[in-house]
Amino acid sequence: MSRIRILAENVANKIAAGEVVERPASVVKELLENSVDAGARSIRIEVESGGKRMIRVIDDGSGMNHDDALLAFERHATSKLRTADDLLSIATLGFRGEALPTIAAISRLLLETRTAEEGEGTRVEFAGGKLLGVKSAGVPSGTSISVADIFYCVPARRKFLKSETTELGHIASLVTHYALAHPETQFLLKTPTQEILNCSPVEKLSERVYQIFGRQALDDLVEIPANESPVRSAITEPAIEADEQAATLRVTGFTSRPEVQRTNRNGIYIFVNRRLVRDRLLLHAIGEAYRNIVPPGVFPVVLLFLDLPYQEVDVNVHPAKIEVRFRHPQFVHDFTRDALRHALSLARPIPGFPAARAAAASVLIPLGGTGSIANGGGTSDAPLNAASASAAASFAGPPRAEIPAGFSPGAGFAEGLELTGAPDRPLPQRLQFGSDGGTDFPFPAQHAAADNADQIDGAVPESGGALPSPETIADLKPLGQVNSSFIVAVNGEGLWIIDQHVAHERVLFEQHLRARREGELGGQRMLVPPIVELSPRQLVTFEQIGDELRANGFEAELMGAREVAIQAAPAGIASSDAEKLLFEILDGIARENQAISIDSLQSKIAASTACHAAIKVNTPLDSKKMEWLLSELAKTEYPMSCPHGRPVVLRYSVREIERAFKRI
Repeated sequence: MSRIRILAENVANKIAAGEVVERPASVVKELLENSVDAGARSIRIEVESGGKRMIRVIDDGSGMNHDDALLAFERHATSKLRTADDLLSIATLGFRGEALPTIAAISRLLLETRTAEEGEGTRVEFAGGKLLGVKSAGVPSGTSISVADIFYCVPARRKFLKSETTELGHIASLVTHYALAHPETQFLLKTPTQEILNCSPVEKLSERVYQIFGRQALDDLVEIPANESPVRSAITEPAIEADEQAATLRVTGFTSRPEVQRTNRNGIYIFVNRRLVRDRLLLHAIGEAYRNIVPPGVFPVVLLFLDLPYQEVDVNVHPAKIEVRFRHPQFVHDFTRDALRHALSLARPIPGFPAARAAAASVLIPLGGTGSIANGGGTSDAPLNAASASAAASFAGPPRAEIPAGFSPGAGFAEGLELTGAPDRPLPQRLQFGSDGGTDFPFPAQHAAADNADQIDGAVPESGGALPSPETIADLKPLGQVNSSFIVAVNGEGLWIIDQHVAHERVLFEQHLRARREGELGGQRMLVPPIVELSPRQLVTFEQIGDELRANGFEAELMGAREVAIQAAPAGIASSDAEKLLFEILDGIARENQAISIDSLQSKIAASTACHAAIKVNTPLDSKKMEWLLSELAKTEYPMSCPHGRPVVLRYSVREIERAFKRI
């Protein structure tokens, strides 16, 4: 007898349900997506016992006729695909035709639907995957689906569900996500005892944010201006084809100010073509945008919307459709990161000392609710009563928060420092500095300060004069050094400490990047060319980026199978540092799998070169050299952070000093 057999249809449906339906929120997700695809302008979600007993989704969409209502429960029956080519450009939230048959296989399901053209509708009833009845019914146009007793016929799966409060929290978080993605649609979420969410249609995303989170949350968020750019390929990706020339990526949304911090990622909402996704690439881009602006272990609140041609993103990579894959991932990563940095430049943080603010600790209230579907957050079994329903269901505004005292300074922050918003300035223009005092400065004099609009590390795109004025450090007067490493300076705003190494690193970085983007840079010849041996991975990277290395001042030639002779290095790099710099560049690119755009590659080389050429710690400076360094720092685009994200300055404001001395 054959050992291989075809599974019965009901068994196959229950296996598919295990992939598609994880918990009641998964049912809500599938039904919500169907309602949105049907063009619904109003969606009502009713839930009992956290969705375990009953879930009902009612919409005013296009509805179905009698035949379509029955076909919808056949596996892989869908109105959204015709040919295999359609999979390469999916414009709908659902497309596989698995949702209704798999949900019907593990619950008691009742479908009532009618199109606007028909006089009567259709009622279809299933239980455990078996069709119980089909009949005509007088129902309003649209679709109503009731799902009762989820997993009643699969008791083992039902045991894995959490408490009713936790499951309701997941549903509330999910509905919140889709309400944000579709502000033009009304969303109503209620239980038998309370109305958790009721959002009327609005025109703007900011209005929907106000509806859900309130005024305080909206004030704590910075709008991400609409950023658009033609899609570009990374240096190791296939070149852009002729039919892709018009492809454009657009990034919009909101991101939190640096002082708004969360202990988890539940406040990060990511949508690709208005599809709720959980994408590691975009989460990494968000983390890079906030790198060293917030301390390790805390996360921002982000509402991120990416719109790009459907053929540029593959949504058919996960059974539950919560992960996507981009055709040009590195470009999407870099452009998203830079768009967030552009928004953050409007609220540029200045690190400060929290000694006088220790009593101002804030309580973190989760924005993402009890376990965001999109970001895999944790869960909570706290009671969800009428008074606390909105907070537990993700509708509390993001709070202001202090950086926890005593976190490790090893990530680039001074111990216990706190971020405060930069003061508003009425005059945005930059102050001009003379060159006196800089002629005898013993550092590589390269080019004037840069206007690098799209550098990779620590920079922000151009915003038409929207950047804050650098006046906060332009009038600093140096008093001396601490340990020949940190410059102590004062101005009308308080006491400042400047890390001389990273300050000079920021200056050299912008000079180098600007000069490279104007043309190729010359290098300084090595008297005795060092010969270094590359690992196989380093050798592959070296061959791929060799042209860009030469354009940045490196001259290196293969002397054998894996040995390289460094003939010249960028200006300002000592012979002893040339080998370290080359390894640092090659290893940095290799860690990112070499999927990097040419702009990002130029910025990474500039950042590494500036780090090695900058003044070191334990270097005494006289007053003229300190004044030169501060004036050059004031001319840079992003003087508060080095190219690798470390803070350049710390400020102890006058108010904090007065508070420390008990004067206020």
